[in-house]
Amino acid sequence: MTAPSDLELCRAIVEQTPDALIFADRDGVIKLWNARAEAIFGYTAGEAIGKSLDLIIPENLRAAHWSGYRQAITLGHVKSGGQAMATRATHKLGRKLYVELAFGIIRDLQHGVLGAVATGRDITQRYLAERAQRSR
Repeated sequence: MTAPSDLELCRAIVEQTPDALIFADRDGVIKLWNARAEAIFGYTAGEAIGKSLDLIIPENLRAAHWSGYRQAITLGHVKSGGQAMATRATHKLGRKLYVELAFGIIRDLQHGVLGAVATGRDITQRYLAERAQRSR
């Protein structure tokens, strides 16, 4: 067995990571969407790449999202410090999801901001179970 090239290794890591991995450029256009993102959000990479992050952001949360996104891109860091946080998202079929996402800013070799990356997990079942338990 021969060792994979650096590019092959990077591709394998992106595709086989157990969390959703999404990268969007400075304008919020999706440039990377792995297999786990497909499984969680229902969109294939072909459907998601080239589209706005609005694809998965509920309409009522978009203004707040874009305000925070622009601020992070301008400042070059996220206010959460990379800590995962629970938020809502939308599946391709229109159903509401609860996802735990961690965000980071990606820079080029000259330290210029290229865009933002998010890793995430679907926590819908856990969130709904915890909410039901609190209601009892």
